[in-house]
Amino acid sequence: MAVFTDVSTEQAQALLDTLALGDLQSLKGITAGIENTNYFVTTTRDGESHDYVLTIFERLSFEQLPFYLELMRHEARKGVPVPAPQPDAQDRILHTVGGKPAAMVDKLPGGHQLAPDVFHCEQVGAGLARMHLAGQDFPLHQDNLRGLPWWRETVPVVLPHVTPAQADLLTAELAFQEQLALGAAALPRGPVHADLFRDNVMFDGLPGREKLSGFFDFYFAGVDSFLFDLCVCLNDWCIDLDSGRLDEQRAGAFVKAYESVRPLSGAEHRLLPGLLRAAALRFWISRLWDFHLPREASLLTPHDPTHFERVLRERIARPWHALESLP
Repeated sequence: MAVFTDVSTEQAQALLDTLALGDLQSLKGITAGIENTNYFVTTTRDGESHDYVLTIFERLSFEQLPFYLELMRHEARKGVPVPAPQPDAQDRILHTVGGKPAAMVDKLPGGHQLAPDVFHCEQVGAGLARMHLAGQDFPLHQDNLRGLPWWRETVPVVLPHVTPAQADLLTAELAFQEQLALGAAALPRGPVHADLFRDNVMFDGLPGREKLSGFFDFYFAGVDSFLFDLCVCLNDWCIDLDSGRLDEQRAGAFVKAYESVRPLSGAEHRLLPGLLRAAALRFWISRLWDFHLPREASLLTPHDPTHFERVLRERIARPWHALESLP
């Protein structure tokens, strides 16, 4: 992601030595995103090349990180395709680089699918449900740190930077979500990814025959409703990016594939339109915050906040009920 922390080859090799991962061949900063510092790392060990991702955590603390890293390890052990954190000789997966918390994880094969069709949405929908089920017995707990309490704190901070019409929408939608949360509290819950956008999923294989190879970047994960996680996905995987309008064919296929693994309850179906609005609001707020109150980084391109404003307005104007659109 954005490079906030420069890592030297000597620092990288020292960590590789601690993890017994071989000799450093290349270290390349990753420019996408705005939360953490990430590097692609290639090593050689026993005559073979191996690829990893080194993450330096810029906001999350040493105390918060065990939840994320242990969740990844838990999901990997359950057979969910996620990057496994690399342990040291004492089986510790949280490390230190330059005085900051760090982790080294496997690099997933393949690439992103930035123009998904029904075929890709079905795979991600079923995979998301499997991930939710696999995490139900995960013993650690941490609330979604970008949930409703964070929205309450952050909306007043961004209001001075937006137009009167945008301010009205933010405050009205926050009030709507405060009421919706009372009913959503009883929905099935557990560890969720909370940021499973197209660029956090990998597919591998020939064009038109790609297979899901994994989910990554769990560093917004937390305990929340499974439905909220599903709605985050629908708002990215199943929309027209220019207008924010939901593609009902893709969305219906996504939900149908999800329900083939974990059927939604009646309450989940009823609250889905409202949670689609919640998922849009969450990312509009965070993008406004990142855009208007950025941190310095050597490579930093904040996302356009108006995209999720459009998505939110679409979800309000055209509520979507999955049961009416399932193929």
